Amino acid sequence: MTALDGIVAQTREAVAERRGRRPLPEVTPSGDGARLRAALAAPGVGVIAEFKRRSPSAGVLAAAPDLLAVVGAYERGGAVALSILTEEANFAGNLDDLRAARAASALPLLRKDFVVDEYQLRESVDVGADAVLLIVAALDQEDLVRLHDRATELALDALVEVHDAEELRRALDAGARLIGVNNRDLRDLSVDVTRTQSLMPLVPDGVTVVSESGISTAEQVRVLAAAGVDGVLVGESLMRSGDPADAVRVLSAGSGI
Repeated sequence: MTALDGIVAQTREAVAERRGRRPLPEVTPSGDGARLRAALAAPGVGVIAEFKRRSPSAGVLAAAPDLLAVVGAYERGGAVALSILTEEANFAGNLDDLRAARAASALPLLRKDFVVDEYQLRESVDVGADAVLLIVAALDQEDLVRLHDRATELALDALVEVHDAEELRRALDAGARLIGVNNRDLRDLSVDVTRTQSLMPLVPDGVTVVSESGISTAEQVRVLAAAGVDGVLVGESLMRSGDPADAVRVLSAGSGI
């Protein structure tokens, strides 16, 4: 079993428990959709700044971080959007973090989790998310298409995450127009920061691309900008930074804008 397989199995159990404890009715979309993609349409490489307490690969990133302070710093630093980890077992996240971020910021909010069930989409709308992550490696094609279509119906942007050419093909076949290239292979947690550049020639015009994982310097952002990337999703280096606002500014400056 890979690292991803284990997390997905835990997620399915957690979702079943939450559904039994708190059934959610049909929800009304909270906005017009595409807020995250619109934020990334501005010139330069937009920084999606992520709040997370820990990760399986890096362990604890910050001791008892103050979510409101971190979110405020990200916003002051010029982040175009926020990503909030809500997976509990491996990342120590929760939906209350996303609720708090929504109350504190008007920036587009990405719910970062392992979405495998429509219930999670309804949860995301309920707590004020603008976008969700769909990981191709965690879903068969039927589920990927179904969840992508349902997210669109609920006015949620879907950041569809891939890490190789075959997953990119599957994402595009599902209708994705917002692609996240994860430089971390979720099967073994290895990182290759050149993965995004290698996949960019396969991305059609009109598709927005976000590079994820392993990004910590302005020089990396400059290289990604030259490759045509629209955004970077950065969490670990920002959470470890003593000055998150300045860290976001430095990364934003790497795009040359």
